[in-house]
Amino acid sequence: MEEEFAELFTDEVREALVDALKDMKNPVDVHVFIDSNDPHCHYCEVTKKFLLFMSDAAPKGDDSKSLLRVYIYDRSDPSSASAFKEFNVERVPTVAFYKGYLRWTGAPLGEEIKALVETTVRLSIGDSGLSEETKAAIKEKLNGRVKVETIVTPSCPYCPYAALMAHMVAYEACKAGKCNVISDVVEAYENQDVAEKYQVMSVPTVAVNESVEFIGVPYEDNFITTLLEKQRT
Repeated sequence: MEEEFAELFTDEVREALVDALKDMKNPVDVHVFIDSNDPHCHYCEVTKKFLLFMSDAAPKGDDSKSLLRVYIYDRSDPSSASAFKEFNVERVPTVAFYKGYLRWTGAPLGEEIKALVETTVRLSIGDSGLSEETKAAIKEKLNGRVKVETIVTPSCPYCPYAALMAHMVAYEACKAGKCNVISDVVEAYENQDVAEKYQVMSVPTVAVNESVEFIGVPYEDNFITTLLEKQRT
């Protein structure tokens, strides 16, 4: 594993992470779910290692601790069982924010690092970056339940934009006190059954409440309109 993913842990990557995370203001909790006893989880160890590497590159708070607080849960450790249940995690690795309403199912590596970093920064500064119209629609009209699954691959340069948009909608729903949107960014190679379920031919593919609605990155206004149409009471 060390050699295969060595390029993720260079001084150059660390410097890029330091620069990308420098605007963090408030602590952000990230929860990493792995299974150290699962020989099929090829990305568990590197996911854990990268999040810790990222935490080390993040700014420090007044307590001299990183503003990116990483919590590791290992399925092989009985003490982690309650967290797996609370966050409704079935697959490993999973990387989750906000009680699992924002998550990656599969390793958020390759191009997805961009979405991971940007999600972290936006949560830290409390700004989703969404338009005021979108925020108003989420607050006033998005009252049903929505699950957004964004199917991605590590080499897809457009996927982080789709992932980030879905995550920020889920974040705004939580800010509005509802937390009724789940944004799950699913890595296609690690979760081939999900990719097959949605007959994914190209990425990003975005499914809303288990129906494919977008292939490619949706426009923000189209995305929120679809969520309003597809929400379940």
